[in-house]
Amino acid sequence: MNSSPCCSEPNMIQPGTETGPSPMDLEIADMTRRFWIGAAFSLPLLILSMLDLLANHSIQIWIELALASPVVLWAGSPIFKRGWQSVRDQSLNMFTLIALGTGISFGFSIIATLLFTFLPSSLSPILTMHSGRVEVYFEPAAVIVTLVLLGQVLELKARGQAGAAIRALLQLAPKSARIIRSGGTEEDVSIETIHVGHLLRVRPGEKIPVDGIVQSGQSSVDESMISGESLPIEKTVGSRVSAGSLNGTGSFTLKATRVGAETLLAQIVRSVAEAQRTRASIQRIADRVSSIFVPAVILISLITGLIWTLFGPEPRLAYAVVNAVAVLIIACPCALGLATPMSILVGTGEGARHGILFKNAEALETLQKIDTLIVDKTGTLTEGRPRLVSLLAFPHFSESQVLQYAGSIEKSSEHPLAAAILDAAKGRGIDTNLLTQNFKSITGQGVTAQINSQAVALGSIELLRSLRIDSSKLEGQSAPLLANGQTVIYLAVEREIAGILGVTDPIKSTTPQALQTIKREGINVIMLTGDHQATAKSVANQLGIVEFMAGVRPEEKSEFIKKLQSQGHWVAMAGDGINDAPALAQAQVGIAMGTGTDVAIESAGIALVKGDLRSIALARKISRETVKNIRQNLFFALIYNLFGIIIASGALYPLFGVLLSPMIASAAMSLSSVSVITNALRLRNIQTT
Repeated sequence: MNSSPCCSEPNMIQPGTETGPSPMDLEIADMTRRFWIGAAFSLPLLILSMLDLLANHSIQIWIELALASPVVLWAGSPIFKRGWQSVRDQSLNMFTLIALGTGISFGFSIIATLLFTFLPSSLSPILTMHSGRVEVYFEPAAVIVTLVLLGQVLELKARGQAGAAIRALLQLAPKSARIIRSGGTEEDVSIETIHVGHLLRVRPGEKIPVDGIVQSGQSSVDESMISGESLPIEKTVGSRVSAGSLNGTGSFTLKATRVGAETLLAQIVRSVAEAQRTRASIQRIADRVSSIFVPAVILISLITGLIWTLFGPEPRLAYAVVNAVAVLIIACPCALGLATPMSILVGTGEGARHGILFKNAEALETLQKIDTLIVDKTGTLTEGRPRLVSLLAFPHFSESQVLQYAGSIEKSSEHPLAAAILDAAKGRGIDTNLLTQNFKSITGQGVTAQINSQAVALGSIELLRSLRIDSSKLEGQSAPLLANGQTVIYLAVEREIAGILGVTDPIKSTTPQALQTIKREGINVIMLTGDHQATAKSVANQLGIVEFMAGVRPEEKSEFIKKLQSQGHWVAMAGDGINDAPALAQAQVGIAMGTGTDVAIESAGIALVKGDLRSIALARKISRETVKNIRQNLFFALIYNLFGIIIASGALYPLFGVLLSPMIASAAMSLSSVSVITNALRLRNIQTT
């Protein structure tokens, strides 16, 4: 069930300056504490009431009063506050009826307990059973409050994902930086003290603290969180670098150009926060029903009391009070309140069983509506890590020799391309421990070394040309590899071309089938990637993706989705990287690969544990069946309430002499809840094939 916002949006603090728990965290902790305390008192109360354990009924109802009071009066106080607020703001909702129903049940029970002996004897047949015992309704009041608190805890945790995603982004930036003073001395200082124009040193393995321009030195920088490019980018003097990206093995100095809230990382944080703040949440079906149902029930209760007071048999006032109360008790939306959360609970459980984590009800309800799926490339369509996929040996050399030389020289490098080559050599059982001397890395081109006293070079075509090695015949042989989006590496031994190696981020084996299934459901698939045009085009051609964009930055992805949404499209975004976080938050449904970054997973409404896009089709089926089940539950709940209210109001009394006591009203309310729960459990039988 829905509620009005109860906490502020995450504060837009700057990267590296976040401190302490958020207001959302504090509210989740408070509501969770209220739920557990409420459950601790409600469980023994439920057992005591159902089993009627005590022979002395008078003592039992006092124990029930003692157990119910902390639940209703303390644990449930936020519910009553929101119920009063809904009346004050003239926006009646589920909390209005919950507060009214539980309040009436609890108050009626207190009166029956404390004042029974002082009430007129004419009330005795109505307030007591045939045994003469007072009927009280502490148990339904306490149990309903506890169930509502459970729903609030689940909802708050889902809404708290917005803050978690932003905090995860903020943690990407370091909290300190190494500044170079005018005298040449270096000092580690807090990130807040850095200003535009300061000269900073970035050492191997450190995160870059601010946006800037490289002044001296060189290194490879992992910018996957910004661009989505799976391979590190070589940075030399004059290159731009971004805060939060990860430096490789080199060292360089940079001049700060953007700091604090102006950095690209801070812009990503703002994009995520804005998307999660402005995205319209789905209005719960139960709340829409309640906007009509609540005033109708209240009106019927008042009319019931008035009619019995004016035209009922004696004692008129007694009949008026009890029948009006019966209307409110049977209308207390236990079943109506359970209709949505029970279906969602079972639906999310069914999804989890198949590796689909629906992190909030909104994603589960909305996924069925999507008509457009935006996909990232790296880590979503592809595996997200470079692999050696092509190996061509030239005359006088075997493939094993090419891989042995390449692996031996790359053992001295920490570049991801080196890791791909070494993994391939290890997979083939090739020894890469050849004697390597005079290793030299040439930024942006490759590496050279002496291996077993032979001059070996491994790198780009530019490296071969700089070493005056004949490369005139290589273009034709490497063209097919380049066309397939591979990064081509050349090996030369003693100035002779020995082989060509092709490294790429391969497409997941499950991706083609997944996209075919998604397209058959009438969903348009669009690829947005930060990778280069040639790589993006190659992947799109292989997968039959007609519409794609390359070189797309994080804020451009979210802007593209906003444009589609303004045209009336329902958009889902599937991604796995930090750079996908703003788009995941902006889309009506964000789908994160479970193998991706924590930030992406926190920003999304759905996580695919195995990172398999084939799960999207199943997730949509679960979404459709769950929403259908919710509508069925609401129908059952309303039918029960409708007939119950008719009987409780005394409408059948003139014809059949039938009245519905508060006790029977409570039993009918429980029966309606059972029907809702039973229907929700049918979701476990969803066909997954």
